[in-house]
Amino acid sequence: MAKSPETEHPVKAFGLAARDTSGVLSPFKFSRRATAEKDVRFKVLYCGICHSDLHMVKNEWGMTQYPIVPGHEIVGVVTEVGCKVEKFKVGDKVGVGCLVGSCRSCDSCAADLENYCPKQILTYSAPYIDGTITYGGYSDTMAAMGSMDGIIDTVSATHPIVPLIGLLKAQGKLVLVGAPEKPLELPSFSLIMGRKLVAGSAIGGLKETQEMLDFAAKHNITADVELISADYVNTAMERLLKADVRYRFVIDVANTLKSA
Repeated sequence: MAKSPETEHPVKAFGLAARDTSGVLSPFKFSRRATAEKDVRFKVLYCGICHSDLHMVKNEWGMTQYPIVPGHEIVGVVTEVGCKVEKFKVGDKVGVGCLVGSCRSCDSCAADLENYCPKQILTYSAPYIDGTITYGGYSDTMAAMGSMDGIIDTVSATHPIVPLIGLLKAQGKLVLVGAPEKPLELPSFSLIMGRKLVAGSAIGGLKETQEMLDFAAKHNITADVELISADYVNTAMERLLKADVRYRFVIDVANTLKSA
């Protein structure tokens, strides 16, 4: 008989989970595996809310495994490291993105592009190497037409891209990283006349992600966020669905997520 999420691993954990396609999140007791030799355990301090979390809790992409603890923009402090961990120590601040594992042997992994590994392990709602399911971090304007060289479109809801293409200079690039549930309309004329490109990109590998973080730190590039408490998460999801969001929602996990 399969063990329950609360007992399948030795380390007790607590978070917010959706149990069905309603996407409603509620307190959830589960467990995390023991710290292995190459693992880093950390206390979650904050976790951003991404539109992909909304897609996942409602199973709009058809791949959700319930119960699901979402969250892949995680920041915390290291509390324990495995015996073969070299880059991190207890007390370090760390972050986790969309992936928690890959094969480390395929061509993509060898090229530091583990985000394209066919055996990649997502941060939540995906089978880990031991067969158990991963859980995420909801736990413990522009007056600018033809002025931009490139635009990164992060919107995961259906939206028009013609205005964005209009912002690009000739030979500019629009890179899509959001994943709306419905196809976007692509206007070929506005691309042809400006020799503009539309491309897509998934998440970055560890090397690219570290380069991005280093660049952001060097140039003091930060994010505007709306800090919310854990008990506000369902309201935040509703606001996300209504596009009533100006800044990234970030859950104050450390101070507001309390076990029942």
